[in-house]
Amino acid sequence: MTAKDDVVIKATDVTVRFNMASEKIDNLKEYFVKLVKRQLMFQEFFALKDVSIEIRKGEAWGLIGTNGAGKSTLLKVICGILKPYRGNVEVNGSVAPLIELGAGFDGELTARENIYLNGAVLGYSKNFMDNHYDEIVDFAELWEFMDMPIKNYSSGMAARLGFSIATIVRPEILIVDEILSVGDMAFQEKCMDRMQEMLKGGTTLLYVSHGMKSVRELCDHALWLKKGETVLKGDAETVCTAYEKSFDLNI
Repeated sequence: MTAKDDVVIKATDVTVRFNMASEKIDNLKEYFVKLVKRQLMFQEFFALKDVSIEIRKGEAWGLIGTNGAGKSTLLKVICGILKPYRGNVEVNGSVAPLIELGAGFDGELTARENIYLNGAVLGYSKNFMDNHYDEIVDFAELWEFMDMPIKNYSSGMAARLGFSIATIVRPEILIVDEILSVGDMAFQEKCMDRMQEMLKGGTTLLYVSHGMKSVRELCDHALWLKKGETVLKGDAETVCTAYEKSFDLNI
């Protein structure tokens, strides 16, 4: 396989633009009246500006930066949830995204029902989910709560179940946003172990975290974003160290 064939994610000059209302609107009625009358003024906001990244099969990339840096926006573009205003993204491989707590769950359904719902969304048959049901619940450690509606789950319980379902098979590309931070320490370590195992099996990882320790443990590369722009990308240790030093220097 050539180096070019080995690329599973290629983002080129990705720019994402949002329109924000430039005036305060107190209620929906006022918002729609102004919208219909074309009296609503918008201000452009660029969540990403010309961000490029090339990720090869089996690499683990950490996305770092403060809140609002554009990390989650980049993940959503890569997953196809958002379309870039400029630039393009190519993804070659099956993607298991864990980018929003509770995404894919129906709060009114029980956890048991949501396992099958999530499985269907990921393209798995009922027979496949039947065969892996015990494994999913064992990993999530939620046996006594399977007939409880998901709306009654804590954020940590929902994260446990979501991670367990998404990683029941070894996807070619695993995308994990900060959702694991809501779990307890023991379960976080359990998830880290599973991700390490998946990396050894050739899975490509995109991992967003504010914790440099976990980025260093999991990732061989890192991308540092600030206000939607690339500050630095490359070796994880180098990028993490520069990011930490930036707080002392107020960069």
